[in-house]
Amino acid sequence: MDAVTTVWREESARIVAGLARMLGDVGLAEEFAQDALVAALETWPRDGIPDRPGAWLTTTAKRRALDHLRRTRRHDHARRDLEPEQPGDRERPEQAEAGDDVLRLMFVSSHPVLPAEERTALTLRLLGGLTTAEIARAFLVREAVVAGRVARAKRTLADEGVPFELPQGPELAVRLASVLEVIYLIFNEGYSATAGEDLTRPALALEALRLGRLLAGLAPGESEVHGLVALMEIQQSRADARTGPSGELVQLHEQDRGRWDRELIARGFASMLRAREAGGGLGPYVLQAAIAVCHAQAAGAADTDWDRIAALYGPLVRLLPSPVVRLNQAVAVGMATGPEAGLALMDPLLSDPALRDYPPLSAVHGDLLARAGRDSEAATAFERSAALTRNAAERAFLLARAARHRTASSLARTAGAPDTALLGDAADRFLARTDLDAGTIRSYGQTLRRLSLDLGAATPLADITPALVARVFAAAWSTAAPRTWNRHRAAVRSFGAWAGLGDLTAELPRKHDDRRRRPAVDDRALAALWRHPSTRERALWRLMHESGASAAAVLALNVEDLDLPARRAATITWGDGAAPLLEELVAGRTRGPLFLADRRPAPARTPDPADLCPETGRRRLSYERAEYLFKKVSGGFTLHQLAASVRRSAPAPRTATR
Repeated sequence: MDAVTTVWREESARIVAGLARMLGDVGLAEEFAQDALVAALETWPRDGIPDRPGAWLTTTAKRRALDHLRRTRRHDHARRDLEPEQPGDRERPEQAEAGDDVLRLMFVSSHPVLPAEERTALTLRLLGGLTTAEIARAFLVREAVVAGRVARAKRTLADEGVPFELPQGPELAVRLASVLEVIYLIFNEGYSATAGEDLTRPALALEALRLGRLLAGLAPGESEVHGLVALMEIQQSRADARTGPSGELVQLHEQDRGRWDRELIARGFASMLRAREAGGGLGPYVLQAAIAVCHAQAAGAADTDWDRIAALYGPLVRLLPSPVVRLNQAVAVGMATGPEAGLALMDPLLSDPALRDYPPLSAVHGDLLARAGRDSEAATAFERSAALTRNAAERAFLLARAARHRTASSLARTAGAPDTALLGDAADRFLARTDLDAGTIRSYGQTLRRLSLDLGAATPLADITPALVARVFAAAWSTAAPRTWNRHRAAVRSFGAWAGLGDLTAELPRKHDDRRRRPAVDDRALAALWRHPSTRERALWRLMHESGASAAAVLALNVEDLDLPARRAATITWGDGAAPLLEELVAGRTRGPLFLADRRPAPARTPDPADLCPETGRRRLSYERAEYLFKKVSGGFTLHQLAASVRRSAPAPRTATR
């Protein structure tokens, strides 16, 4: 019923927030609020919509809560707060607390103790009033995945004893940053979808705007809140102009500015004025909004004040020195000063492990290379970005750009010049040699696939230098153990000698391999691992930790091997921590590898059918990739050390596969 849905979307946050303050339990508060919603769905179609539907829902939810407290004999201390709402209640002084309650709910649902994906799901559920199905559709995941995230978030909040109160003092700034981060994450997923066929998800972007405006009304003295609202409003004003007739991406400088929403731009300017009136120093969101204002004020792309934008990135990088912000700074400097200046700022980012598989890194690199007239390199960069992105519309756009620059590069070659050997083809021929055993092919293949991805499979062999190889190693394996580093180094050295390129590892010193026994993963590091945002990684680590099985044995599991109710697969068993994660990871799949890689393999890299998921097209997660991910988040620990932590803590079941 549309009327019920509309009222729920508008009133649910206030209802849940009020109940949470009284009950001290966000999960229980939402349960009673949902009970009231079910009651409305049953009675309103029959009896008609009440005059004050929000008050009706509030009263019904409070009565359910009061009944619960009576049953648990804990109602005396809360009776006054829980009396059913009567006519005139909206004018009572306590109604002024409703806004504070919603603000408290925002801080609780976005608490830093929760992983980002759980914070986002819980915020949309409690404050956005979205159903599990709506959130699942928005993020292209199954309902069971979202339900699991919401359930874990509620359980964590209860287990950690997170109070339903506003933070005070220095903690307020830290916690507010978390709230703003969640809202902006929701907006960005709507503004530029990370996966799927569509470039945008408008409903999510609009929901983030609604939450941002709500927060601005509840915290009018916080300049960063108004800055975020201004940033989102101005960015959203360009939504209609970002896609062409066929849904293709249209870049900012090519957009028809007549299609920009002038009303949203005006609202964004007004939000910026409120940010300035609130006072305080210039924070990251206010600075980003100021950059957005520069774009909105320009009559055309050629009128953009790139000098001012580049200047604004100076303090922004000092406040928020993340690789992504520095990447955006490279764009601004490249536009203000010239592409070579932007490329100079990009050099250290190309070897930054944090941006190793970040699609926009290669896209920006391609833009700057194209503006510098380096078509072949630009094509390679666009191809790499396309290989990394999970959004179909964006991938098509990047491949089209790559094709244009690849053609321009070919036309620029001297007529009649001999064909140049390309990296991807040479790597395939190298791995097809009959004198390599299966283990060597697998090991060398991992190294050369990474080299081809980062440098571009279509890169001429003659253009590959030791300096370029060193950059790949810095980004991909800078934190690898000496043994892993030396293995990749040996593979590149062997390939270079075979291809007649000399020593491609001339700038890569061999690392001393200290084989001394390393300590097990300690309890503090384990606790941090269990809060990691990726369900796949948490499931893998939990399964190893609770079963005692080796990484190789766990990665070899297939979905059909699992007996989820019995919590076992062959000789591997697991406990309470891994059980819900495995259910979420399977998410309706019936066969194929349990742990999947992030992307589908390239056509030329078809794996063994046993290592390919027939339902998603993705390949089995490799041991090398799993090891890298674990080292990255655990501070250098290995999966073998995780197994050692099992042996040390030992209530977990043992298996014969360890």
